[in-house]
Amino acid sequence: MPERQPYQGTARKLVLAFDVGTTYSGVSYSILDPGEPPIISGVTRFPATEHVGGNSKIPSIVYYDQDGVPRAFGGEALQESVIEKAEDDEWIKVEWWKLHLRPKSMVGSNSIRDQDIPPLPPNTTAIQVLSDFMAYLFQCTKTYIQETHASGRDMWESFEDNIDFVLSHPNGWEGPQQTQMRRAAVRAGLVPDSPEGQARVQLVTEGEASLHFCLSTEKTAGSFKVEELSTSALTYMTISPPSLQEIAPVECRLQGAVFVTKRAREFLAVKLTGSKFGTPEDIAQMTSEFDKTTKLRFSNPTEPSYIRFGTVKDRDLAFNIKSGQLKLAGTDVADLFEPSDSSNSRSRGKSAKAGNQAHQWGFAASDWLFSRLQEHIKPLNLNFCRPDSHTNKAVADGAVAFYLDHRVSARVAKYTYGTRCAIEFNKLDEQHKLRAASAVPRPSGRMVLPNAFSAILSNGTTVSEAKEFRKDFITECAERTSCDTIATEIVCYRGNANNPRWIDSEPGMFSNLCTVHADTSQVSKTISPRRGFAGLQFYRQQFSIVLMFGMTELQAQISWMENGEEKRGPATVVFDQILEEI
Repeated sequence: MPERQPYQGTARKLVLAFDVGTTYSGVSYSILDPGEPPIISGVTRFPATEHVGGNSKIPSIVYYDQDGVPRAFGGEALQESVIEKAEDDEWIKVEWWKLHLRPKSMVGSNSIRDQDIPPLPPNTTAIQVLSDFMAYLFQCTKTYIQETHASGRDMWESFEDNIDFVLSHPNGWEGPQQTQMRRAAVRAGLVPDSPEGQARVQLVTEGEASLHFCLSTEKTAGSFKVEELSTSALTYMTISPPSLQEIAPVECRLQGAVFVTKRAREFLAVKLTGSKFGTPEDIAQMTSEFDKTTKLRFSNPTEPSYIRFGTVKDRDLAFNIKSGQLKLAGTDVADLFEPSDSSNSRSRGKSAKAGNQAHQWGFAASDWLFSRLQEHIKPLNLNFCRPDSHTNKAVADGAVAFYLDHRVSARVAKYTYGTRCAIEFNKLDEQHKLRAASAVPRPSGRMVLPNAFSAILSNGTTVSEAKEFRKDFITECAERTSCDTIATEIVCYRGNANNPRWIDSEPGMFSNLCTVHADTSQVSKTISPRRGFAGLQFYRQQFSIVLMFGMTELQAQISWMENGEEKRGPATVVFDQILEEI
């Protein structure tokens, strides 16, 4: 990739990218100096993590005391002194907490239940943990920059009030999760709770961040596919240069590396039943060692694998434990990978025709998974590679590159988006006659059928960043004041029908994505009364809902005509509330 153009701003600015992962997290940044080409750097020094994650990441672990106050983060939470104090003071260890935020509709969500995830402390939500963790990452970054750069403290003061943030998230996350991330950023004190503050926060999917990292490190030609294989999710993007447009819907499955470890824990608990080493403490120790070493080294199911967990005196020959290590059949270890490998195979089969190169990070550190990917891809005549270094900061670096370069100009809609509405009853239409009993009158005297679906954007549509999708609607009210505001549900259809029209035909495939609220008081002032059924007076309001899906977040506006001229006002998008168990 050619050198970036000099920064055109008039004042120094800092861009921070937080990659908050299920098991590890990292930070990358770029100091933007006017007239200088931006350079992406990573935070490579965190407290108590000299030998963790190549110094570029910290464990996504937090200890809370009984009052819900965070006491230790990251590598500090793994120190012996902290573990001892946590046990003495009954602190609660929180890990894998990011999975509590997952959309229940995400592919693979059924493979993990809430009770399978380590619980959160009483009266503590995942959003609170996220905000506490981001506040810690910010403080670590501040310390790193102040101590690493020449005149670091003066440098920090020069942009302390001019910091933009890029937060990455799995491709399967949707509007509600994005809203919660923004809320966490405010709660963490990163930005103020204002439109100006929110403008300083950008969100990017992990797949797109990985794409930008790929473009800065690899030579690519023709259409290609990005596979971002992280600890919790598998993400697939199919991209077509030179304009970098998605040419197939993004897929994201909950079958990342953390689920291999989860299956290993369950397997060990059953296998060691009856052994003196089958205690919860020993199982936890073995699972940790499996996650750090065995899982990454495994490459051949015909050869045994080993989990070292004790001393040379620890042995239980009946359970294949000798010299402090457990011997496992290679086929048993391969079975632990199988659901993730199968998920990879299904996705590749869907989009194989779209690309000729593949790239992957994170979970691809597994030699076994990499070899399996090569087996599946070779018959498809695809070139396949993985970066050979610094993959643990791919998402964080790529998130900064996304902010600087913005290379993706079009994306493909994963689902069909529209709204729940009513349509005028037509007694000649067979589908209408089936629903005749549900027809209701409107103030104008017309009969309408509720529970119809009006599509605004169809699944598989390529959407440029500037492309707008709009639908015209009317509403009838008995009182003029009822037209001062509009609230319209945006509904997501996840089924396979090309033209879904009725919500009652597949009720399980429709879900409310969000509600668009708009202040239309200026519109209502221009409405003249009408006469309807039995001479009753009513008001009819016509407006358009304008949706923009080309960015990484849904944007919306309300549009209306006033004195022959189109007027627009911002519409507030409120995503459905997510209830969290506490």
